[in-house]
Amino acid sequence: MEQKIAEVVELINNVAEDTSVPKNIRRALVEARERLKGSEEVSTKVGSAVYSIEAVSEDINMPMHARTQIWTILSALESIKTQ
Repeated sequence: MEQKIAEVVELINNVAEDTSVPKNIRRALVEARERLKGSEEVSTKVGSAVYSIEAVSEDINMPMHARTQIWTILSALESIKTQ
């Protein structure tokens, strides 16, 4: 489980470091990353990370490549949550 979370954190880092992504989206991704690194129960960490990312996932200013990566991240988080 921790390995999958580490992979998602790496995906989040890739998008959060992309300067073509608006600052509010990068901020939400950093917040989600910090929640995933927290010490709470896995379902709590994943749920709060999903909440942070979903809040900005439909931002009209997001570049299409970032939107695809965000969907990939959300999909990975949802698969972790259901396990």
